[in-house]
Amino acid sequence: MPGSLEPLDLGVHIPYHFRCPISLELMRDPVTVCTGQTYDRPSIDSWVSAGNITCPVTRATLTDFTLIPNHTLRRLIQDWCVANRAFGVERIPTPKQPADPALVRSLLNQTSSDSAPTHLRLSSLRRLRQLARDSDKNRSLISSHNVRQILLPIVFHGASELNHEALALLVLFPLGESECAALASDSEKVNYLSRLLSHNSLDVRVNSAALIEIVVAGTHSPELRACVSEVDEIYDGVVDLLRSPISYPRALKIGIKALFALCLVKQTRHKAVAAGAPAVLVDRLADFEKCDAERALATVELLCRIPAGCEAFAGHALTVPMLVKIILKISHRATEYAAGALLSLCSESERCQREAVTAGVLTQLLLLVQSDCTERAKRKAQMLLKLLRDSWPQDCIGNSDDFACSQVVVVPF
Repeated sequence: MPGSLEPLDLGVHIPYHFRCPISLELMRDPVTVCTGQTYDRPSIDSWVSAGNITCPVTRATLTDFTLIPNHTLRRLIQDWCVANRAFGVERIPTPKQPADPALVRSLLNQTSSDSAPTHLRLSSLRRLRQLARDSDKNRSLISSHNVRQILLPIVFHGASELNHEALALLVLFPLGESECAALASDSEKVNYLSRLLSHNSLDVRVNSAALIEIVVAGTHSPELRACVSEVDEIYDGVVDLLRSPISYPRALKIGIKALFALCLVKQTRHKAVAAGAPAVLVDRLADFEKCDAERALATVELLCRIPAGCEAFAGHALTVPMLVKIILKISHRATEYAAGALLSLCSESERCQREAVTAGVLTQLLLLVQSDCTERAKRKAQMLLKLLRDSWPQDCIGNSDDFACSQVVVVPF
């Protein structure tokens, strides 16, 4: 169900024994502890992870931390969900069981064995990837067995399906700073990843972009980040991902994460512009989810800070109307980035000023200044209002006293 307590708002009573004693919400994966009490798996996992060694209900000491799935109770809960479907209750899915540590060790041993047949290594990698996707707990278990040290040599050794499968698994785990720095400083490996961005398989291209983003974001050295961002083919490949069909949302998500990370390197932003990033960002903005839309707008603002970027965005007919429309629509962060981009564009182009006023930016900015948005967003709005004053329609100026427009103060940005 969308939220475990939502049916209560619809007048549906959840039976007491279907609720987790810890969260008081409908259990989705009921498990029984050694005291005989049943809890929802995430709740009791969190309880134990916090250092508690007693049963939350009985207060008896947990002598065994094994969690036994309560299949009977889960089926009863699923039947209840189906019976109350008319009230908006969705059937809980059958949960996947946590990975067996012994199985994970065996799969990793087989993966790392150069003497093992390729098809068995591929099978092990695919099984590990499925387990990693199933839950955070599985990823934590796999990560605890030095999975990154096992996968990195495979990813960059040769060029085969085995490399691609290892890459697909590797991007599910964060890399340490030293690992990111080592990859960023190795031009052969960076060039290899850039070549994968033009691979026939969209999955391979997305996974390559994902690793590039992990490396750039995880490298604190500006010089090492520049080693990655100065490769032209990387921008071409990442921008091309943003042209992927909306039916493949992961390409958009990974594409914008990678582009944003690359554009944080100021001296190579012009490469993103040359690769066509401005037009793609404007055209695809409506297709991003909230978090990705914020990242896309942050990228727009970054690119607007260089002349080539400003010129490219100003040349797109939808840029200014889109940025004006976004103000106060998506989130405080999105509003701040949109206002910042507009400030850059209008500072460089009188045509953009006229387009912004025509699109209704005056009302948007006045509302922004009075909102609970971030102080940075308000400062940008105040600067933009000051900049656009000569472009305001006369009737707006005459009626602006209610908003204290005449007292707009430019605050250093």
